[in-house]
Amino acid sequence: MPQATEPRRRRGIYLLPNLVTTASLFSGFLSIVFAVGGQYAHAAMAILMCVLLDNLDGRIARMTRTESDFGMHYDSLVDVICFGLAPALLVHQFLLREFSKLGWLTAFLFVAAATLRLARFNAQVGSADKRYFQGLPCPAAAALLVCFIWLATRQGLPGYSLAVVVFTLTLGSAALMVSTFRYYSLKSFDFAGRVRFLTVAAIALTLALIALDPPLVLFLLTLAYTFSGVLLTLNEKRRRRRRKRGHRESLPTVQTVQGLTGDTTTDADFSEDTTDSFGNKGKTD
Repeated sequence: MPQATEPRRRRGIYLLPNLVTTASLFSGFLSIVFAVGGQYAHAAMAILMCVLLDNLDGRIARMTRTESDFGMHYDSLVDVICFGLAPALLVHQFLLREFSKLGWLTAFLFVAAATLRLARFNAQVGSADKRYFQGLPCPAAAALLVCFIWLATRQGLPGYSLAVVVFTLTLGSAALMVSTFRYYSLKSFDFAGRVRFLTVAAIALTLALIALDPPLVLFLLTLAYTFSGVLLTLNEKRRRRRRKRGHRESLPTVQTVQGLTGDTTTDADFSEDTTDSFGNKGKTD
């Protein structure tokens, strides 16, 4: 009998989703060039373009059924550059370099947290709940930093207040990336499905607000998403405690069972004096 041969693996990679990922890589590299040259607003906008392209490449791969292991690993490597290295370098060139070792150590912690966050995501890709992310997603953390820098370049915030906010945002977003807080996955949103009319109206209103003041509105949106994961996790823990407390209170106690059965005998009742059929008194054990 002829032996069954395994199907030959097709060579090559899918062009369209990997082309979008390469465009994201180019935008991240362009952000680094702008940051080194002191063009911080342009560097911030380049990273925001990376955020947009990062959402497009995976969605395009799923819609065209061109998902692959190569594309997943390629996307992760690009994300390390676009959402780890590029925003950390931008925030270092913008302000942190004035604080010497403390500045570049803070920037490095952001890069390390983003890399660890991506490694954990890849390790849990087959078992994690696709509706949620564990830890703040790297694109959201990067967008939070760069939107504030874009806003600061336009508003001209004072030096001391600016330093406090930048250090807080950098370290806070790094800690949230490696945390266990649950965040809603925006990738699960079905653009091909039906939505309510109010949803379309809300999207139109959001786009109008972004057009009025892009850095301010985008920063507020990313800040709200950053806090949403903390509130979501704390709310779930509070509900879980309430369920456990309610379950314990619903369990019947020994006194309740005895009251329902009418059995009120105790150990003392078995030790009382009794009289047998021959008239002898005694105590039962």
